[in-house]
Amino acid sequence: MSKNVEKMTLNYSPNFDLEKRDKFKIKYLIFHYTGMVSEEGAIRRLTNFNSKVSCHYFIKTNGQVVQIVPDLYVAWHAGLSSWKKDKLLNFKSIGIEISNPGHENGYISFTKKQIISVINLSKKLKKKYNISRLNVLGHSDISPLRKKDPGEKFPWELLAKNKISIWHKIKKNNCRKYRNQEIEKKEDIFKLLLRFGYMISSNKFEKIKIIKSFQRRFRPQLISGVFDKECYQILKTLI
Repeated sequence: MSKNVEKMTLNYSPNFDLEKRDKFKIKYLIFHYTGMVSEEGAIRRLTNFNSKVSCHYFIKTNGQVVQIVPDLYVAWHAGLSSWKKDKLLNFKSIGIEISNPGHENGYISFTKKQIISVINLSKKLKKKYNISRLNVLGHSDISPLRKKDPGEKFPWELLAKNKISIWHKIKKNNCRKYRNQEIEKKEDIFKLLLRFGYMISSNKFEKIKIIKSFQRRFRPQLISGVFDKECYQILKTLI
């Protein structure tokens, strides 16, 4: 196990539900980026009563893990959210914030030390709470109309190789040959996305945001908002 996970520091936030939850209610692991330039500023915000936001774990750029809210208390990290039939995922999830300026402040790659800590912490939590690989998600998965984090630079494929999350089974060369090709049954797209877990919408602009969230997660090389044959093939293998 990473030394950064073993030598976890504590910096508790007042922003959590006072009622303790049963460990068996923890079903999801949700990744976020902080979206702030200053790492210290992000920690101050997550531990400030007036901000009304928090998380369970914070991963610094040097890989150091800070616990912000104990696991069995509901932290305020997901907000308005849904996945499959579950709503308001705060109640059933553990939230991990990773220090990164985000799309609004010059989005950068996560550091190697951060990724090591993400992998080791995730393995520990998955085992402790028996969390399915299907339920390891990004904030943009559960809140696609509002959020882009953890973004296309987050190493989802590497996490899948470490048996933490899921990834599609199509080889890269096969993926590329389908890119930008139109699909025939466009009406099936959102039925499949809904079946996989994403929310559904009849609004054109909201549909584009949902598609982009899927692409950030599973086709990060091209986030176009257009659901082409490559995306369709990827989604079919996931389902």
